Order: sequence, then structure tokens, then C-alpha cells
Amino acid sequence: MGILLGMVVVLGCLLGGFVAMGGHLEVLVQPFEYVIICGSSFGTFLVANPPKVIKDCGKAIGEAFKNAIPKQKDYLEILGLLHQLMREMRSKSRSEVEAHIDAPAESTIFQAYPSILKDKQMLNFICDYVRLIIVGSARSHEIEALMEEEIETITHDALKPKHALQDVSDGLPALGIVAAVLGVIKAMGALDQSPEILGGLIAAALVGTFAGVFFSYGVVGPIATKIKSVREKKCRVYITIKSTLIAYMNGAMPQVAIEYGRKT
Repeated sequence: MGILLGMVVVLGCLLGGFVAMGGHLEVLVQPFEYVIICGSSFGTFLVANPPKVIKDCGKAIGEAFKNAIPKQKDYLEILGLLHQLMREMRSKSRSEVEAHIDAPAESTIFQAYPSILKDKQMLNFICDYVRLIIVGSARSHEIEALMEEEIETITHDALKPKHALQDVSDGLPALGIVAAVLGVIKAMGALDQSPEILGGLIAAALVGTFAGVFFSYGVVGPIATKIKSVREKKCRVYITIKSTLIAYMNGAMPQVAIEYGRKT
């Protein structure tokens, strides 16, 4: 909703201001200039990124438009699951706890949190570190260092769509110049035409420069920034999990360890 509202404001001010100062909107209707710019940008995007990142870009754009960040309910579910697991680790034997983390889909604890079961990456993160904790041979600072390294990797992967779209945004002004140069080349071939025709060709060429800069700083760049904001907030969940489990490893009671996670 925020992106759509922003686009309405941007286009309203841009086109409204252009018309108010005496411009004619039909001058901006240059479909082949847009084909050159947008088609070339999409082509370079396909060249520069592997299929997995391309697919993830589509997902990331959808998340940005929906503002799909973790809500209070999501954090409460994670803290609730961790609290139950820590109580199990404190009161049950190792084999009983392992039964839950080895087959989470069949665990009564995990079944109470279906949204976490659906998120395979988060599910594996929780299960892997609970398993390391109950093995008991690793110290808390070693687990914490390993967690931080994995969270850094998860965040890096999550931000690949942002970097891919930011590269497209950075290249759009230059592709706008390319489209403008092609338009000027076309205009140079019509120097024997009347000033009205020649002026229209030059105006069409300049639309390419306008479109490249506008798409870069007014469309693709802001969407890339929104993706970064959404994906970073989604990765914050892992920091909450880390803080909770490390507090438990350092001797905190489950209800106190949950407070560590809640504060982060």
C-alpha cells in the first residue's frame, strides 16, 4: 500500500507539475524509448543474476508491496515455541527433547505453531541450535559465534534481490542516455525536414534521458530500498532466537531467557 501511494504522489507531482508549466503529456508518450530502456535493463538483469536470485526478486518485490514484515503475533509465536523447548530441555531427558527436534512436523510442540513449521529456514535454525545445546559439549560463546556467522549468511542471501535491483537502478540513467543518443541519431537523419518535425524528434530523444533517470531514482531505487527494509526486519527474528537461546545456555531460567529475546 505504501509503495502504491508513493507512486501516485510521485506521478501526480511529476505529471501535474509538467502540465502546470505548459507541457504536453503526449510528448512523453514515446513507447520505443521505453522499450529500449526497460528492455535493456531487464536484459542486463537476466545476464547479471542466477535464476534463483531472479526468482527471489519477484518474491521480494511482492513482500515489499505487502510490507510483509514480522508482526507482534509472529514474535509471540517464536518466543512461545522457544519457551516450551527450553522447558522441555530443563525437565526432560535428552532423548525426549531430540524426538521433538528430529521430527518437528510430528512434534506436538511444533504443531502448535504452524507458521514456524512452514518456514523451513527458521525451523532448521531453531532445531539445529537446540540440538547443539542438548549435546552439551559446546560452550555458549562458541554457539553464539556460530549463530552470528549463520545470521550474517542468511542476511546476505536475503539482501541479494536488493543488490540486484540496485544495480539495475544504477544502470538506468546510462541506458536512458543510450536511448537519447539513438533518438538524436534518428533526428540527425531528418535535418532536411521542417523545424516542427525536427523539434519533435529531438524532444522524443530527450524523453529517453528523462525516463532513465526517473525509473532509476523514482521507481526501481525506492523499491530496492523498501526490499532492504523488509528483508532486514525479517532477519531480525533470528537475532531474537539467538539472544533467547544464548541466555538459556548461560544459565537463565526459561522465563528469564524469553525476556532477553523480547528485549531484542
